[in-house]
Amino acid sequence: MINEQLYTAINQQVTEEYAAAYIYRHLANEMDALSFPGLCEWFAAQAAEECEHALKFAKHLIDRGERVCPHPIEIDAPKIAGPLEAFKAALEHEKKVSEQIRTITRLADEVGDLESRPLLNWFLNEQIEEESTVGEIVDQLELVGADGSGLLRIDARLAGRPVPNPAAAE
Repeated sequence: MINEQLYTAINQQVTEEYAAAYIYRHLANEMDALSFPGLCEWFAAQAAEECEHALKFAKHLIDRGERVCPHPIEIDAPKIAGPLEAFKAALEHEKKVSEQIRTITRLADEVGDLESRPLLNWFLNEQIEEESTVGEIVDQLELVGADGSGLLRIDARLAGRPVPNPAAAE
């Protein structure tokens, strides 16, 4: 049996991952409205990846004999005016998720739940990659500023990102 506090934290993380998907889908819609199809694709793929993450946490609970009971998603969708604001919002959200994963990892260590460590280690590494990737895009957007050709090059570069298949997480 999984520790009750750890179960609650992982179960909450399922909801947090779906909330992240909602935010990324919102950012995709915003980029689409601003005529940045590549950025729209990138955020849409990120939304699908967050659903995949939710399923990884859910599968861990189910494999350990627990039920998944997601909570209502309460989100204030970020208001953005352009790509830089969108990616800054994404970076702040990734930092928040990283801290959530670290908190769950500390709890798993505290209660001696070794079985959760492989999953949590995967997520710790994933969050390093997520923050690095989004941070790099923020840096590039800051570099090009309002230069239309620079923005269009970034848009083209981020287009065509493969969309993960959430069913593969099962």
